[in-house]
This record gives sequence, C-alpha cells and structure tokens, in this order.
Amino acid sequence: QVQLAESGGGLVQAGESLRLSCAASGTIFSINAMCWYRQAPGKQRELVATVTSGSSTDYAYSVRGRFTISRDNANNTVYLQMNSLKPEDTAVYYCNIRFQIRRGGVVYISWGQGTQVTVSS
Repeated sequence: QVQLAESGGGLVQAGESLRLSCAASGTIFSINAMCWYRQAPGKQRELVATVTSGSSTDYAYSVRGRFTISRDNANNTVYLQMNSLKPEDTAVYYCNIRFQIRRGGVVYISWGQGTQVTVSS
C-alpha cells in the first residue's frame, strides 16, 4: 500500500509564494510520472503540472512561468513551487503518482489527501 503525505498549503496574499510537498511511502519499485492537480469550488479537477521519471516537465497554461514542479527521486517526493500567486489559484491541491511495485509490473495510481491553498486579493 502506498500513501502520499502532502504539506505546504495555506493562506497567502496575491503575489506571494508557497511551496507544496508530497512524499510517497510504501511498496514502490519505481515512480513514473508525478503530478499536481487542483480543484476549485464548483469546478472540475484540473492537471496543473507533471514531471516524468526523466525530469521532463509540463504545465497548464494558466500557471506556466509562475509554478515549478520538481522531484527528489531518492526520497520519492514531488514539490510544487508556486510564485506570483493569484486569487484564481485558490483550490485544493492534490498530488498524484503513477508507480510500479515491481519491474515490468502494472502501473498503479495513488492520490494525496489534498491541501488547501487560498490566495486573497
């Protein structure tokens, strides 16, 4: 069983920064993609950023240039550095990993519990 522990959310003013962390623990052979999603009230969950096992990154257009995703493979941790935050970034942020428990095995998906980010104007 794999668990994801998120931290780093909070209340900030527009223009400020936050850094989210998500550490995976449990039976993991390898982690493929690590992602951050967010869900604002009344809206669908959206993909914010992705980092692959080869450290390639991709971002939603709305956060490009402001957010940076990174990963620490030794500690199975993914980060999301969020700069120049805007009120429209307010949402619950979820981490998501796609992993294998053995070489060549099935790719599983695990979600974090979510952390609230609130940006005031």
